[in-house]
Amino acid sequence: MNEAVPVSRVTGHGTAKLMPDVDRRRAWLLTVDGAPQSYVDLDEPAHLEFEYTRRLGHVLDTVAEPGRALDVLHLGGGAFTLPRYLAATRPGSRQDVVEVDRGLLDLVAEHLPLPGGADITAHGADARAWLAAAPADSADVLVADVFGGSRVPARLTSVEYAREAARVLRADGVYVANLADGAPFGFLRGQLAGFATLFGELALIAEPGVLRGRRFGNAVLVAAGRPLDIPALARRTAADAFPARVEHGAALRDFIGGARPVRDADAVPSPEPPAGAFGIG
Repeated sequence: MNEAVPVSRVTGHGTAKLMPDVDRRRAWLLTVDGAPQSYVDLDEPAHLEFEYTRRLGHVLDTVAEPGRALDVLHLGGGAFTLPRYLAATRPGSRQDVVEVDRGLLDLVAEHLPLPGGADITAHGADARAWLAAAPADSADVLVADVFGGSRVPARLTSVEYAREAARVLRADGVYVANLADGAPFGFLRGQLAGFATLFGELALIAEPGVLRGRRFGNAVLVAAGRPLDIPALARRTAADAFPARVEHGAALRDFIGGARPVRDADAVPSPEPPAGAFGIG
């Protein structure tokens, strides 16, 4: 048998590396400029290695009855971890994946082929531009996991962007995004304030240490125009190896405080993570 070896390639947005996991025969870690981006197990696509990815998966598991096929738009491709997960857990789902780095798309297609029969279409395009041209009421779920290096680009942080996301989602659709911030949470509070102007239901999922301001980390924002299954989300996130908390209702309103929505004219990228926050050895 041939031993898997690391693959490195300079793409349009940095140096992408695929590194095999010595503990799982056909599992790979994708990094871009040293920042972990995706983890994929080709034999077990329902395996989610990263904590934040598992939290995104918990949301996807609870947005509809188990096994129901969904129309899903992914902004940010990476190694297609969540599209593979949905193809395994919700067969028949129609998925569009928008990734600006065409070189990264080529690398993943060459070394980490998608499962046969999965209805997953990749689009090499800017996420905001693609979203603006997407049909209204065309998605059940919109997953946003877009990072330029280790920061969410400014153009994906404004209330105008949130309005485009709401337009593309169906009336009972759900928006879910991977974000990152630390105390005093100016970025995260602004994101929540913006989505609160467009969606009646909000939730935030993060580790207690992050929510208490003890460290910088990922936080998953969930927004919908209908009630979310908060008890199911809370059970699933609490049962993880690294448990997280689900904030919603009055507690989340208190967290937002007096934060105001961010407009395009004032939008900035998410904060630069402290040294070592997301890196690997």
